[in-house]
Amino acid sequence: MATQVTMSQGIQSCRDKAEIYHGADLCSQKARELLEGISLPKGLFPVDIEEMGHDPSSGFVWMKRKSKKEHKFKRINKVVSYDAEVTAFAEKGRLRKLTGVKSKEMLIWVAISDIYLDNASSDKLVFGVPSGLTRTYPASAFELEEDKADGQKNKN
Repeated sequence: MATQVTMSQGIQSCRDKAEIYHGADLCSQKARELLEGISLPKGLFPVDIEEMGHDPSSGFVWMKRKSKKEHKFKRINKVVSYDAEVTAFAEKGRLRKLTGVKSKEMLIWVAISDIYLDNASSDKLVFGVPSGLTRTYPASAFELEEDKADGQKNKN
């Protein structure tokens, strides 16, 4: 219990020092910039964001939306649920201590606690659950549609 109180106080301290953005367009832009800055695909959080905060010193980030949303990543045929608030600690190639994100596996929803690149030059993203189990997918499955279209133009 004491650890939970200390963690809550630590997160509140991060929120107090954070840069906070409001509005769907600005928040989407800032979320994409954050993901690009830590070398993760910009389409990892594809749903409308109303508020976003980021404390660069600790890496703590949160994204809020009006309500819980589900999104299907068609290239890997996975449905992901995003709570009204998603939080994480962002660092190069990784989102750790992630909350508010679940993936549907068979008939159950599984909380995702960690997302990271398999290695620095890899096109593989690893998704971890609190129990330590992981699943790997191609990072390209989480690109934004316009990024995929730009990539196709550059190949031609």
